[in-house]
Amino acid sequence: MTMAKIDLPYVQALTDRHGHKRHYYRRAGFARVTLPGVPGSAEFMAAYAAADARAPRKPEPRTAPRSVAALIQEYYRSHGFRILRDSTKRGYRNILDRFRAKYGDKGAASIEANHLEAIFHGMASTPGAVRNLRRRLSKVFALAVRLGWRKSNPVKETEIETTKSAGFVPWSEDDIARFEARWPSGSRERLALALLLYTGQRRSDVVTMGRQHVRAGRISVRQIKTDHRLQLMIVPALQAELDQHTGGLTYLLTQYGQPFTAAGFTQWFRERAEMAGLEGRTPHGLRKAAGRRLAEAGCSAKEIAAVLGHTTLAEVERYTRDADQVALSDAALGRVGPKRERAV
Repeated sequence: MTMAKIDLPYVQALTDRHGHKRHYYRRAGFARVTLPGVPGSAEFMAAYAAADARAPRKPEPRTAPRSVAALIQEYYRSHGFRILRDSTKRGYRNILDRFRAKYGDKGAASIEANHLEAIFHGMASTPGAVRNLRRRLSKVFALAVRLGWRKSNPVKETEIETTKSAGFVPWSEDDIARFEARWPSGSRERLALALLLYTGQRRSDVVTMGRQHVRAGRISVRQIKTDHRLQLMIVPALQAELDQHTGGLTYLLTQYGQPFTAAGFTQWFRERAEMAGLEGRTPHGLRKAAGRRLAEAGCSAKEIAAVLGHTTLAEVERYTRDADQVALSDAALGRVGPKRERAV
């Protein structure tokens, strides 16, 4: 018996190189779908109905040539961006994608210094965000110059004063004592404090630490930001807290027994600090406190760098500028004073 011919819209019949006839659902704005079985069969008709009921694909937004959006896409494809660490790429993308969402349709050659200054002034309440955006845009527009899209980099022509931020507030010894008084030894909070303070590491590294990283009295850290491998001695104060926690693959766990994300840990830890009466105290402030303690103990710049994982003296100075000025100045003047008195 000959099957009646079925004429369905959007059905295309093709014969492959083996002589087999195949059927496809093809319609503008929709992805192509292979239709199984023989036209008119239950299998065929069910697949056709499912394909026909789909919502059309949203067309990809068109990127205008030599626009800001196109320039940022070129930057993402550049060698300088591709060799960055994944965590750094994510941070840069977050900044540039927000800029692209607002100004991506503008011509890359039409952006001038005064336009950028207006944008930066609009962000004056967040000076840190202004600095980060300027740094990222400077790289992007430097690429525009190399590509021949522009004659100069407009970011370098901007002159805008931003309030210098002191950054994360370093924890004082009083702060540390108040936190310890509120959260007893053996608590999650006390463990978090000990890991931050006695390793001097960033939150992103602390939340990944676990028993598998400990060997021969040292904890191994591969810094996410720098990719540096550190072997840090576990001091008795930290060991005392570690001994009270069984944990899993990470020492620090949420109330649901899961590892923290870096952002989630910061939020949780700030709340715990506030409960101890400490406003505006962050995990990174304890990294600064660790640097300060090392400086006050008379450690050299190289010794401090070996703990914190920094590679330049400028970076070390940033974390040790809060060293006890009174104690250091007393020591210095104490050495000079007796000599001057004997000379009189």
